Amino acid sequence: MPKTQFFTATTLDGFIADQDHSLSWLFEVAAGDYMTDTFAPFLADVGAMAMGSTTYEWMLAYEMRDDPARWRAAYGDRPCWVFTSRDLPAVPGADLRFVRGDVRPVHEQMTQAAGDRNLWVVGGGELVGKFADAGLLDELQLSVAPVTLGAGAPLLPRRLLSSRLTVSDVRQMGQFVHLTYAVGAPG
Repeated sequence: MPKTQFFTATTLDGFIADQDHSLSWLFEVAAGDYMTDTFAPFLADVGAMAMGSTTYEWMLAYEMRDDPARWRAAYGDRPCWVFTSRDLPAVPGADLRFVRGDVRPVHEQMTQAAGDRNLWVVGGGELVGKFADAGLLDELQLSVAPVTLGAGAPLLPRRLLSSRLTVSDVRQMGQFVHLTYAVGAPG
């Protein structure tokens, strides 16, 4: 059965970006075979994606670098729902759907589009929290980096107690520790 997953990197002190929304800290950490052994198999099972506007804008500025072909190379033809309250530029040729509001109807659309493949809630933490609040988040996959930032964008600005989280896998990849948790329904 397909899962709704949050796959991300985080610091030891629980931040996914610094105070300037930068991920520069992440690219300084030796990842070993992380991309081929962990991320590529994960992405191969993803049929649809969702992300918040800050994550989308970061991707436009740093991942795409004014080259729309990079989006397709990275994410293929997977549809992506971008949650935003303002107009944002679209990546030419990408299957982007700009939405706002409740995550439930969007999750339903994503599930239909993904077929038997998983859904990836790319980020940020607030959007992932909304999926968790609605009982629509099945799994957290967290790559913990040996970095502390002291402040920034929190991993999940929510209380998710241990009664909802069950460890299902722990692995070391280079300097990262990759943790996988099953997420239970809200109580």
